[in-house]
Amino acid sequence: MWGRCRFVLACALGCMAAACAARTTPPPPGAPAFPEFVYPAVPPGVGGADDAGRIDRGWRFLQGSDLPSADREFAAAVKRSPALYPARAGSAYVALGGGRLDQALASYDAALRAAPAYVPALVGRGQTLLALTRDGEALDAFEAALEVDGSLAEVRRRVDVLRFRGLQELIDAARAAAAAGRMDEAVRAYEKAMAASPDSAFLYRELGLLVRRQGRADAALTLFQRAAGLDAGDAASLVQMGDLLEGRQDFAGAEAAYRRAADVEPGPDLSARIAALGERARDARLPAEFRAIGGLPQVARGDLAALIGVQLEGVLRTAPAREVVVTDVSGDWAEPWITDVARAGVMEPFANHTFQPRAPITRADLAGAVSRVVTLLAASEPALRAHLTARPAIADMPAGHLSYPAASVAVASGVMPLGPGGRFDIARAVSGAEAAAVVGRLRGLAAAGR
Repeated sequence: MWGRCRFVLACALGCMAAACAARTTPPPPGAPAFPEFVYPAVPPGVGGADDAGRIDRGWRFLQGSDLPSADREFAAAVKRSPALYPARAGSAYVALGGGRLDQALASYDAALRAAPAYVPALVGRGQTLLALTRDGEALDAFEAALEVDGSLAEVRRRVDVLRFRGLQELIDAARAAAAAGRMDEAVRAYEKAMAASPDSAFLYRELGLLVRRQGRADAALTLFQRAAGLDAGDAASLVQMGDLLEGRQDFAGAEAAYRRAADVEPGPDLSARIAALGERARDARLPAEFRAIGGLPQVARGDLAALIGVQLEGVLRTAPAREVVVTDVSGDWAEPWITDVARAGVMEPFANHTFQPRAPITRADLAGAVSRVVTLLAASEPALRAHLTARPAIADMPAGHLSYPAASVAVASGVMPLGPGGRFDIARAVSGAEAAAVVGRLRGLAAAGR
């Protein structure tokens, strides 16, 4: 009986010894429990052989999910060598693995105070900060680790994800602030996003639109130019550039921007912009006297000649050129266009070869010029020929009146409508606004006939 008891006791003691041996011996290598953790290697010259061995045992306990045994090994290493920062990093990893995040962060900070460029502690600190949802600080820690060791592929992936996440948050915040009218806040958010992603063309475009809404045209133009420089296919930024340059009367620059945009995204709107820009560029080169015609209370013959010469240049070129002698226009600002309308027969010199460019225009004079332009247009546009033979009723002008043929063409074509009571008022002076409107209608007729 006693022998049997001794056998049982011996077995029990053997089992206890085996259990103790299992707790003091790291598990054999296998799949690590925490593959994202970075081994806290002991750099040369730090600690001794026993320290490195204890850290290695602690690490194997940790990766075998035996956190208490791992904690004891690292704690013993720190107790023996308080300056052994790899052991402090190991203790921090144990705390992180056990979810004790504040304790882990404190231990990483202690290790980094001793060795600020120690990669295992930097990576672990970043992982802990991520778990604490302190993404910005985590990104800083990971980037610091990459500066020391650029081969950390997993860390680099985390950095890319965090940068994208942070960038998207900034963009969302900027757009929300702009939508709510908080412009200064939106600008700051966009500027932070651009600092994080300086090669993203769309950020410069969106900020450009925002600062343009604030009335900061120069700053907006710079941003659109930067966007187009980063992305040659950014048609929206190119159109914005063109619009701003056009506002500056930099017509050559605006046209270049519009043409680049049209190369990317052709369409009727851009074609119309380019065509209109050509006219604006031409008009900007015209004399100040021409640009002032629309505001004149009464136009003169030279003013009307300039309006027709500029606005109907293509029509005048279709007329057979005639030799004319004009003796009184040398030095007049409208001289080039006076010569053009005279050679085309639209406005003829007087019998004494004078044009009298400063003589006032009446409605009868204007009707004569209109009639001759419509006649030129009808030569290539049969639909207009009916206007030449129409005989509309004009209350203040019988059909036998000397000016009736010209007035009838002007009225029938819709270029010079009758006034109240169906009157034409042939003797009334013509204002600059009226003359510009009449020439504009002639231009419309010419365009419709193309």
